[in-house]
Amino acid sequence: MNNLHKFLLISFSTLFIIACSDEQPVEIEVAAQTVTKCTNPRPEMCTMDYRPVCATKDTGVRCVTEPCDSTEMVTYSNGCSACSDPAVLSYVPDECKK
Repeated sequence: MNNLHKFLLISFSTLFIIACSDEQPVEIEVAAQTVTKCTNPRPEMCTMDYRPVCATKDTGVRCVTEPCDSTEMVTYSNGCSACSDPAVLSYVPDECKK
């Protein structure tokens, strides 16, 4: 393998690794609220700061005959804590309304 092929292989490998490891939560503006979608890889460690968010969490419930709630709204201490839960799909700023 000549030097040009080695260079191209290393360059493309590096770009692929950078592109795959640089995922950040995706923010979408919905009705004057910023919805942040959780993406993979999920955080493994988070700070203990308190900036509450209202997260949409998948309950795992799947109905066969009737529509039912397959998600629930749960308050987490911050966005990182919310996204570290693999069942959380997205979150908005502030606590969930009761």
